[in-house]
Amino acid sequence: MCGIFGVTRPDLERARAALATLTHRGPDQKGEWCDPTLYIGHRRLSILDLSENGRQPMTDDEASVIIAVNGEIYNYRALKKKLQKKYAFKSESDSEVVLYGYKEWGMDGLLRRIEGMYAFSVYDRRQQKLYLARDIAGIKPLYYYHADGVFAWGSELKALECYFGEDALEIDQTALYDFLTYLYIPPPKSLYRNIHKLEAAHYVTFDLAAQTVSNTRYWALNPQIKSIDPASARQALRDLVLGSVEAQMISDVPVGFFLSGGIDSSTIVGCAATVSDHINTYTIGFEEADYDESPFAERVARLHDTRHHCRILDQSLSLDLYPRMKEWFDEPHADTSALPTFLVSQFAKEQVSVVLTGDGGDEIFGGYSHYFKFKAITASNHPRPAILKALTSRGKRWFKGKKPARAFANIERRLLLQGVELHARLLGGMLGDEKQDYRSRFDIPDDYDDYWFLRNYYREDLPLITRLQYLDFHTYLPEDILTKVDRTSMAVSLEARVPFITRAIIEFSFSLPESIRLPDGEPKGLLKLAFDDLLPPGIAARKKKGFTVPLKVWREAFYGEYSYPQERLLNALFLSS
Repeated sequence: MCGIFGVTRPDLERARAALATLTHRGPDQKGEWCDPTLYIGHRRLSILDLSENGRQPMTDDEASVIIAVNGEIYNYRALKKKLQKKYAFKSESDSEVVLYGYKEWGMDGLLRRIEGMYAFSVYDRRQQKLYLARDIAGIKPLYYYHADGVFAWGSELKALECYFGEDALEIDQTALYDFLTYLYIPPPKSLYRNIHKLEAAHYVTFDLAAQTVSNTRYWALNPQIKSIDPASARQALRDLVLGSVEAQMISDVPVGFFLSGGIDSSTIVGCAATVSDHINTYTIGFEEADYDESPFAERVARLHDTRHHCRILDQSLSLDLYPRMKEWFDEPHADTSALPTFLVSQFAKEQVSVVLTGDGGDEIFGGYSHYFKFKAITASNHPRPAILKALTSRGKRWFKGKKPARAFANIERRLLLQGVELHARLLGGMLGDEKQDYRSRFDIPDDYDDYWFLRNYYREDLPLITRLQYLDFHTYLPEDILTKVDRTSMAVSLEARVPFITRAIIEFSFSLPESIRLPDGEPKGLLKLAFDDLLPPGIAARKKKGFTVPLKVWREAFYGEYSYPQERLLNALFLSS
């Protein structure tokens, strides 16, 4: 895994300083390519081909195409076999497939063929065009800047902050306001007005001659329900996941596994155990028994005879880590499960440089409890007097930060909310009436849509649970879950791979009728049936807990005087100065 930075009309000293901010993403090698018009820098975490041959940026023999890649291309061997008939490869690195794949097939053809997690740049000197691309699910990040005749890009916001200087960048107040709804800043926004997140499954083209930017979606999830019997679906899913796990275990450095004791990570570990006898697993537990899943992780580890490692995260250590969320994310991001994710990453890095995780399983197979809460609330909802909405809104404001406020919020959630507003609430977001003080503080227009990002992906033509999965796949998964895993793992130079998130698995799961994906309404029912033999007895029947800190127990420490943890984070880490 790596970090990339580039800029047009470069100031070399500042460009090199910006690249240095990404050293944690790539501590093993650094490289750069530049001419008077463009600088491209790369920090490398060596995973495949540890030699100098894998150094980036990479160029072809004529230096007509220059690439810098962050990520892994899992099907690189098959693609390389085809490309070797025409091109002379110089390394065993998967990234070189991007170089010659672009030359052979162009950007659209390359992106149709590669399977992996990636964010990369391709500079075509003959066309005087620069391309930036991000994988279909948004596993790997990429930011870009365009203003005042300068175009720049980087793996993390901190690199662009370093190059331009925070004083020269203007904070986007609507982004801060959005954060209170989503617990992250939704794309294409970032903390700053002229810096944008490249969205998943998109590529940007910057024409250096015309100084124009265009944005292209190269893949879209379009659920098309197919007829299939349950037995065939189970076998097909099993084959896809087993194949993905095996492909993602390929590495020239040690590989381990995050193991929470839940269905997703347990399935990944079980699949790995079918092809390897030497597996290292890593778990974080909590002192609070109701939140501690480590005993279940130990049962999975015993079943598959893994070398298992466990550490405990307590409130004191969590509070010590809390200020580092600004360092990891550079902008507001309020998922407190970042704390145990960082700790387990730090723990695993003592022995391995790559881990496989179970992330994506809930969105792809239908496992989140909020799907079924949403269904139950929606089924019982019917028109209520407008005065009830007014009373709950006033009650929340009168008792802000106190127990009665939570009671009014619960009444509101169960009786009044629908659609994207209900979804935002179930994921911990603040509603519009709870943000009035911030609306004034950030000068937000009265007609501003608090839920614009969710509306982009809320498809009422889909069955209800599929609709919510589709929504989360495009919003919560890339912007919360995958962002959290990327930043906290890369903070310790650890590559985290996500075997559930492949194009084939995503498209297959979303092509299934809900009756197949969720037999008898069972969350992740198909996944459980497909891998029942690889799970210890009772694991599949466990109620989902989620990998998060015990907020109910640690409430005072993580909420402070505020009603929501995102309020405290925003005020304490981003508005305090």
